[in-house]
Amino acid sequence: MTTREDFIKKFRGDAFGTVTAETSAEEFFQNETLRPIMKLQNELLLAVFQNYITSSKVDFTQISTEKRMNFIENAIKKDIKFQNLLKGIVIGLFTLEENARYIQNTAALSKRITNLLVERIKSQVQLLYNPY
Repeated sequence: MTTREDFIKKFRGDAFGTVTAETSAEEFFQNETLRPIMKLQNELLLAVFQNYITSSKVDFTQISTEKRMNFIENAIKKDIKFQNLLKGIVIGLFTLEENARYIQNTAALSKRITNLLVERIKSQVQLLYNPY
């Protein structure tokens, strides 16, 4: 029988990036765990962000690209409740071992999650113009 750990690792796919002797533990965790989860959860992350835009009553199509980028960054970095929702979407696909590593270094890894979320949403900002 497959364990939850095996299922999750197989389900979310392979790691990203290259691991070398100089790779930090945080960078390894980012490439081994965070990036595959965010790739898997991409559509959900975009849908949740689209809903955030709608509930914020911001006409995203009418603001400049610079203001869109600022809106994305502020929403994810400064709205703690929303930030925690997005992090929960990621953390929910951790294995027990990965969760233990996350707990050991929560501050640094939370910062990485937040920064990856900002960059992921910003890089797909064109998908936020038209609800899907």
